Amino acid sequence: ARHHRINHLESAGPLDPMNHPTAAYGTRWRQHLPVIASAAVVCSSLVLCDAFSPANLHSCRPACQRTGFRHANLFVVKQKDAHIQQLFPPKSSSAGMSQTISENEENILGLPRDSVASPLAFLLLSQFILFVGVGAVIPTIPLYGKEIGLSASANGIVISAPAVALLLIANRAGQFADVARKPAMIGGMALIAISDIGTAFAASLPALVVARLGLGAGRSISESGERGMLADLAGRVPELRGKILAAQQVTLALGIAIGAPLGGVIVEQYGPRASFLCVSAAAVVALLMYFFLPETIVGSDSNDVKGQRSDDNNDESAGDWKKLLQDNRWKGLALCQCGVSFGFAAKIATIPILAADTLPGGAIGAGALLSAAGLSGLIGAPLGGFLTDKRGARTTAIIAGCVSAIGLALIPLALSSLFSDVLGDGAIVEVNGIELSAAAASFSALVILWSIGAAAQGPALTAVAQELAPPGAEAKSLALPRASGDGTYIIAPFTLGLVADKYSSAAPGVECAAAGAMIALGALALTTLGGTPESKPTS
Repeated sequence: ARHHRINHLESAGPLDPMNHPTAAYGTRWRQHLPVIASAAVVCSSLVLCDAFSPANLHSCRPACQRTGFRHANLFVVKQKDAHIQQLFPPKSSSAGMSQTISENEENILGLPRDSVASPLAFLLLSQFILFVGVGAVIPTIPLYGKEIGLSASANGIVISAPAVALLLIANRAGQFADVARKPAMIGGMALIAISDIGTAFAASLPALVVARLGLGAGRSISESGERGMLADLAGRVPELRGKILAAQQVTLALGIAIGAPLGGVIVEQYGPRASFLCVSAAAVVALLMYFFLPETIVGSDSNDVKGQRSDDNNDESAGDWKKLLQDNRWKGLALCQCGVSFGFAAKIATIPILAADTLPGGAIGAGALLSAAGLSGLIGAPLGGFLTDKRGARTTAIIAGCVSAIGLALIPLALSSLFSDVLGDGAIVEVNGIELSAAAASFSALVILWSIGAAAQGPALTAVAQELAPPGAEAKSLALPRASGDGTYIIAPFTLGLVADKYSSAAPGVECAAAGAMIALGALALTTLGGTPESKPTS
């Protein structure tokens, strides 16, 4: 899709090298704006009408039949004397739908081929394509605000806008995704594509904020459906839940790792705005692929089925966040996710600055460290999935959280003069001819240690949430810890900035230690609250 876009650009005429590339880019794209806008409106209208129509919202049979999803627990509709009789299989408490896996079904890497492996592979492939596009935006984020003349504070508003939208509609998005996964995934992805087009052509702060809020809303809706579908698939082979969740995290990390350098090339050739069009193109491809996925909530086409799902829960309010938070296990999980958000806020807000001051090459060295930290997720995620299946999700989440907390907490020590005096200021590591001091090498190792721990903790925390989610309300329940993290992420960078302003002159990196302390507190909450099922509800 990106090559097609580039060819389209080249067919419109080469850039005049004597003119400013950004100005030429903006002029050329604005000439095509009516056509692009019209196409986007038409495509999104068709997608949303199809996704939210009663036929799609309440029937999954055609999709399941087209994809050959033979072992899905499809209901049978028979016509007799103008009456429709729906024959449902026995009720089940697994992943919002009952599921029968044939003993003779072929396995791929230990996963049943038709009922789990095939739809999982297709889902991960679509997400890989999407995150290649997302990775293309990473080099653009610090440049885009500057291009349209935003101040640092205004740029902070733009960056936090998607998190605000994610937090505000997470509950409703999860509730909608529990009716059917595919409409949420398709509709949310269409909104993502439109919002990134709007971001590319925004020329003022209000327009940009609206576009980024739309992006957050689209992500909330789409990710609710994706999380729900992943929970459905993992629920069919719960003994391999960690393996499935780790595969997803590795897929996303690999997509970003490939997309980031491609995004840098696109920004150099066509300007920062073009990278957002790459995300839109990737979102459209993912959207089209979602049409071919089987709906994993089968029989969601009648009030009778909804009643059946409610009967499975014995409570129509299953998944209600207030009710979930009466359970100490959900409290511990939500607090743990809040701690995790402090770690990722440190990665964005403070680690790049410390790396630029500590590593050779300044910003280039900082970029190399962040790339290495991202790639270390390819080690941490499989490790976390393996331990989740072997030792349990909660135990893995606690151990990984402690490891990541230690990595950040020791950064002030690595940057202190005392540490340099003990180990010496001479170079101790040489990488591609670049000599690293004791402080630089130790700092880099601790950042990578945090990244491995955080990557290992991700699948484990998701597995904990899936195990606790009431059947029939998986997406809404899984949105609770995500919303906790998003809400924390809104204030975490500002909080860490205050700590850095007040104490960093005396102890460089103290804000990283503060983030590590919050991660440790989250792991402690999961330890103390995670094993006690129920707290007494208040009267």
